[in-house]
Amino acid sequence: MQQKPKDFYWDVKKSKMKLKEIYEYLDKLSPFELQESWDNSGLQIGSMESEIDRIYVSLDIDRDLVEHMLPNSLLVTHHPLIFGSVKQIDFDTYPSMFIKDFIDKNISLVSMHTNFDITHLNSYVSKEIMGFDDVKKDGFIDYMKCRYSFDEIAQKIKNDFDLEVIKAVVCHEKINSIALCTGSGASMIKDIKADLYLTGDIKYHDAMLAKALNLSMIDIGHFQSEKFFSEILAKNLKNLGLEVIISHSKDPFKYIHPKGER
Repeated sequence: MQQKPKDFYWDVKKSKMKLKEIYEYLDKLSPFELQESWDNSGLQIGSMESEIDRIYVSLDIDRDLVEHMLPNSLLVTHHPLIFGSVKQIDFDTYPSMFIKDFIDKNISLVSMHTNFDITHLNSYVSKEIMGFDDVKKDGFIDYMKCRYSFDEIAQKIKNDFDLEVIKAVVCHEKINSIALCTGSGASMIKDIKADLYLTGDIKYHDAMLAKALNLSMIDIGHFQSEKFFSEILAKNLKNLGLEVIISHSKDPFKYIHPKGER
């Protein structure tokens, strides 16, 4: 008998539902039309007529998850498996290796990426993780008022996101306003109207641009800022009456300290 991974949470219910019914529910929850033009949210693998026994929810797809998923299931991920065009289905390469597994096990795949950022993820992080009540939304950016020294907000963010270290661009001693975009939001640096911008995947030239614009930044990590996706979505999916299984994705990076401690 196939063993259930220890990091999976099982909400056991017995029911079936067609994929198109689940898809319609997801679309009402977080409309797919809100996704960015470059994104590929929506149905990636499967048929709308498929009968679904259970739903898995995960930030990403990895080998362990694929091996443990049961047949006739739906996987809902944040990050799409297929982004660009697939010109060759080579089962020894990514993402084709996973596409084959999905087809073999009759597993459907739906992704909710930038549409879920704008409807749920950013606000959840601002309010539930960081504890701000008064949050103003401007597209993909959440704005918050505050009164912190830079050191104080840096320590808070380290604790809130469970960061190993703080990687920052420091342009202000006092922080009176914060902007947040989970995931990778450095492309919007020029549009930010705050003392401090929180996002992930900040590169060298992003930091140089921020300094020129007098914008403080803290890299909150791509994984660390989006790891809440599964628990947010699962709470809503339970209303469907299907078995909901949360897969806790793992950060692909290891943070190694000088003495070899991890």
